[in-house]
Amino acid sequence: MRKKRNTRWNTLRVTAAGFLGVILLGAVLLSLPVSNTQPIAFTDALFTSATSVCVTGLVTVVPASQFTLFGKVILLLLIQIGGLGVIACGTLFLFLLNKKITIQERVVLKEAYGADRLGGIVKLVRKVILGTFAVEGAGAVLYAFQFIPEYGLVRGIGYSVFHAVSAFCNAGIDILGSSSLSSYVTNPIINVTTILLIILSGIGFTVWFDVIDNNRRLVRGEVPKRWWFTRLRLQSKLAVIMTVLLIFAGTVFVFLAEYRNPDTIGELSIGQKLMASMFQSVTTRTAGFCTVSQGALHTESKLFCAILMFIGGSPGGTAGGVKTTTFAMLFLACLTFVRGGNDTECMGRKITVANFRTGFAVVMVAFAVFITGTIAVLFLEPDSILLENVIYETASAVGTVGLTADLTPRLCRASQYVLMVMMYIGRLGPLTMALMFAGKTHPRDRIRSLPEEQIMVG
Repeated sequence: MRKKRNTRWNTLRVTAAGFLGVILLGAVLLSLPVSNTQPIAFTDALFTSATSVCVTGLVTVVPASQFTLFGKVILLLLIQIGGLGVIACGTLFLFLLNKKITIQERVVLKEAYGADRLGGIVKLVRKVILGTFAVEGAGAVLYAFQFIPEYGLVRGIGYSVFHAVSAFCNAGIDILGSSSLSSYVTNPIINVTTILLIILSGIGFTVWFDVIDNNRRLVRGEVPKRWWFTRLRLQSKLAVIMTVLLIFAGTVFVFLAEYRNPDTIGELSIGQKLMASMFQSVTTRTAGFCTVSQGALHTESKLFCAILMFIGGSPGGTAGGVKTTTFAMLFLACLTFVRGGNDTECMGRKITVANFRTGFAVVMVAFAVFITGTIAVLFLEPDSILLENVIYETASAVGTVGLTADLTPRLCRASQYVLMVMMYIGRLGPLTMALMFAGKTHPRDRIRSLPEEQIMVG
């Protein structure tokens, strides 16, 4: 048990140090003259590298005009590394060199992906990498139908590949200009392609493979069609259900709240309003692209979208936030308590107490980071900065979303460093950072039992 715990702690260290090292290396490369069309401050280069590796999307400069072709290639590589993860990219490098994956490296991979067993872990990582490139390639082909006629063959292909990777990795960084995808608010190709890429990556790789395996059994006739959904793992069921519910709720809310807002969707047709509302609902949960002005959103829309950012996507993918399954589990636990039950049950399964404690810890640590970051930015910025915009910014950072109410470039340097720390914690995962500082062993491990006592709550 002690060895297993130490292995997990070492994996956390490798992950944290790996991301930090890539961020610093990326900052150096992005600060080189060959990467820039005009001089850039190192803080801006560091911020851009951090937002790329942490697949967030908040920027202090406009990538389209700031960086040369070389700089944009560096951006693309940083986003891909951030999306796949440092450990997966290291494994990919070993694959390319045709190196054998050692037992120790397999153990690290197992801990990094939360796998149940060591057997088949290399195959799982290979499937994740190949699946990522396959979906990104399909997204690039779809984008090409718009970008090649608009920008020409070579530039159009480059734009298609860049934005497919950025969308799938949930980075939300574009090289089109300063208004993200606003000029394509009524374009179905860009909207649908981006939405599909965000959802596919945000729902998690484990859900992918579970659905694919169940489809294979269905085709072979091993299970009846009516059992298809019931045969999925509880993790997959919750991820799918919560993804659909949150997308639907976000779409309806934005549609109703912004229906008459001329600065967002007020001037669009009904169908276009629905498409823009759905795009906003999907992108707020992890991606960072936008087709309407985020600064022009009504206050209620910003606060609702901040909640979606905090929840984020599903585990096992490229999304940030506390994750859909965590939110669902805590909601079910609360519902169980209200109904007078003892066990948290879901679809004929009992969720363990240890699982609940982990989820509760994730939410509390993330909320603590969010509140601390918000207060820090408010302390550092003048009173003219609206609270709603700061909340929108910090929720976007800790959820690695990347949407901003036109605030990021206007923040002081200290506030931008606060956001960098929040993005870094959000990418690693709040619980990962907590365990990093907690160390290898838990102090209660030495205590077998303690007397119980109740305290007043509520």
